[in-house]
Order: sequence, then structure tokens, then C-alpha cells
Amino acid sequence: MHSARECFFCRPAAQPRGPSEEVLSAMRVGVIDVGTNSVRLLVADVEGKRVVPVRRALAMTRLGEGIEDRILRPAAVNRTLEALARFKELATAAGVTKLVVVGTSAVREAANRREFLQTVRERLDLEVRVLSGYEEACMSFVGAVTGLPLDPAGVIVVDVGGGSSEFAWVEGGVLRSRSVPLGAVRMTEGSWSEDEAKALLVPVGREAERAGRRRLVGVGGTVTTLAAVAQRLEVYDPARVHGYPLEIGQVERLLAWLAGMDLEGRRRVPGLQPERADIIVAGTRIVLLVMRVLDQRVLRVSESDILHGVALTTVQSGEKK
Repeated sequence: MHSARECFFCRPAAQPRGPSEEVLSAMRVGVIDVGTNSVRLLVADVEGKRVVPVRRALAMTRLGEGIEDRILRPAAVNRTLEALARFKELATAAGVTKLVVVGTSAVREAANRREFLQTVRERLDLEVRVLSGYEEACMSFVGAVTGLPLDPAGVIVVDVGGGSSEFAWVEGGVLRSRSVPLGAVRMTEGSWSEDEAKALLVPVGREAERAGRRRLVGVGGTVTTLAAVAQRLEVYDPARVHGYPLEIGQVERLLAWLAGMDLEGRRRVPGLQPERADIIVAGTRIVLLVMRVLDQRVLRVSESDILHGVALTTVQSGEKK
């Protein structure tokens, strides 16, 4: 487990600040998340703890293709560069004051990480901040707890990604987290068994149990996709996904249903992006294992995630262009 640390935005969840301490600055920020499976853009107006989305964009680039080799492949890098160039243009056109680019599991673990970061810098004049597992968990936690009407001290947030899954909760006024090398892309490509995946999650379950009963909140493409599929959304609707309660019985049924289809069948499922069809079974299996290990009957889905957390902390920390 990462060392418990005070997170300047998470800490007030357990110890609220007085009105005189509130940060009232407003800023239009752009955040690009370079993930294992996708690159995502959020342009938002941030004031205090409010994040008002202005524009979103998504590109499935599968940067983590062949993730077990820990090498970012040229074709995947090129797809990612194309997405980054396009999203930089969109953010600039939207009038952002600050553009922040973050990299997570695939970039963090890559043996050729330095070369990738240099290429992005030289070709696109962008600096990618590679988040540690702790930072990734913190940003996801901040996004989730400010986006849903929940007591931050009473939740545990899980971010099921392509290469890893992050867990975070506040205990004793500090943020505790664990980053587990278990994600939808990694589990699919590695053909991991449920027992192998469960072995990675059991220590998290023990730590969470010691922290006391918490409500489970989920962020990331896998859980939002499951919420969309559960509602048969022909057109993705963030308002219907945000706050959706995924019950464990639903997840069990969705897993059996999706696993029973071939790839072409899954590509036609309402609510499921065709580019995610090859990894959704593994992602669903991870979500179900998380719920079982943490003994949770319901997972509350949050559209507000790491992008929102980075946007908020960018403004709260007083960063300027």
C-alpha cells in the first residue's frame, strides 16, 4: 500500500475548512488523460469545488497494447500522438487558461517512457505529467467525491482502468490508497484467471475492512460502460450514467451475457463502444471481483473522475499558465 498522505483537497473532506479558507478562483482548464486504453479530454470551468464541463472528447488509442512487454509500441504511440494533437487544438479553441496532460499505468510502467515523453514534448510542445499510483488514486477520489452527494469519509473509490485499478479512501484525515496491476487490457492480453485476479484484490479487501464499512463508488470506462449497457443506452447519456447504482446481481448477469457472445455480437450491444468490446468481459469480471472482495452489493457509478480531480487540483493549487 502506498504510504498514507495528506491530500490538500481530500483532507478537508474529513476536516472541513471555514468559509474564509475557501478558494474562490475560477479558471477554464483542459485536462488530457493518456490512459492504457484511451485518451480523453475534458475542458471545464472550475470555480471552488465546482467543475462545469464545457467539452469532452475520447479516442480509443490502446497505448497499452502488449502491456505485459512494458514497451509502448510505435503504432500505438502514433495513434496517441494523433489524439493528443487533435485534443490540444480543441482545448486551445475552447479558450483554456491551463492545459494539463497526465499519463497513467501504461506510461508509468513503460521501459521506453522517457522516449515517449520526449517525443510528445518535441512534436506537440506538451509536457506529460506521469502520475504515480497514489496520485492517480487521489485524483480519481477527488473527482468522485466532489461529483456525487456522498460523505467522502464514508466511501471507497475504485478506478478500474486498462492497466491497473486504483482504490482510495480517507482514514484518520489522510488519503490511503492502493494501486493494483489489474486492468481490463492487462487481464485480457494476459489471459488471467479469476483466481489470479482475486489474489491481487484480497489485500485491498483486508485493508478496507479494517477501515470500516464504506460505500463503493466506481469511476473509469469499464464501470460507466456497464451502467450504459445495463440501461441499454443507444446514445451515451452522462446524466443517466452518473450516480447509477450497479447492483451485484446486474453485474453477474451482464458478465454471463457478454461472455456468452462472440466479439461481433458484443460490438452491437447498446451502450458498449465497439472499440471496447474485446476487453469488456475482463473489465466486468474485475468489477464483479472488486464487489465480492469488498463485500459490496451496490457500486455507485460516477462520471466525475480523474479528469475532474486533475482539473480541480490544478485550480486549487494555484497553478498558472
